[in-house]
Amino acid sequence: MSANNKIGVFDSGIGGATVLKEIIKILPYENYIYYSDSKNNPYGDKTDEEVCKICDNIVKYLIGRGCETIVIACNTASAKAAQFLRDKYKKIIFVAIEPAYKMVYDFAYNDPTLVMATKGTIESEKFNLLYNKYNNYKTYLLPCVGLADIIEEGDNKKIKEYLENNIKCYYGKVKNVVLGCTHYPLIQKEIKDVLGEVKFFNGAQKLAEHLKILMKKNKSINNSNKSLEFIDSQKSKIKEKRFYKILEEFN
Repeated sequence: MSANNKIGVFDSGIGGATVLKEIIKILPYENYIYYSDSKNNPYGDKTDEEVCKICDNIVKYLIGRGCETIVIACNTASAKAAQFLRDKYKKIIFVAIEPAYKMVYDFAYNDPTLVMATKGTIESEKFNLLYNKYNNYKTYLLPCVGLADIIEEGDNKKIKEYLENNIKCYYGKVKNVVLGCTHYPLIQKEIKDVLGEVKFFNGAQKLAEHLKILMKKNKSINNSNKSLEFIDSQKSKIKEKRFYKILEEFN
């Protein structure tokens, strides 16, 4: 792996910024290219074949820009395309986000849990293998159709209405919430306003730690210089502005 290795990070929109922020915390001196695929958003209602084709085109672009490490910062893309990409691009290091359901098993097994994710993620073979392996039989699976789109739009009124209509029925019934889409950490406060005091689980921190281990193994960690480039498939300046705001403000 070259010393000038770039790290590509992609998502169907700007939600993957929540993953990138965790990565930057522990790998601060890397050269990042973030690809926001607004043109094909959302991924959750697309077939496996469609998602694989979309992701293939993004990966080709990122490789062409010098990325030797690529982070799939979209749960749906990870569930539907990660193995396809690993099989096709064997020289590229891929790190893929996944719903943090195992973390519930490890840290809060006996507590009732709500898994919020896209329809595509919940119906995927990859998630079902994970779910069946670590199921505590106190878990509600909620396909949040359209929620990522509303978060992407940044419409706070619609977000609150969506949550009131779709998750209020779980108030008092769950103690854990698995955020199975990289957009959902952006609305933790709004979710807590509806569900009350719950504990959140998402896979971003674990992904960042795993990425650092892989890069250390390949002796590709940078200790000086850093850069970050944002690319949106629709060249949206609004998305670019929101992306940098997320990196600045999101905790």
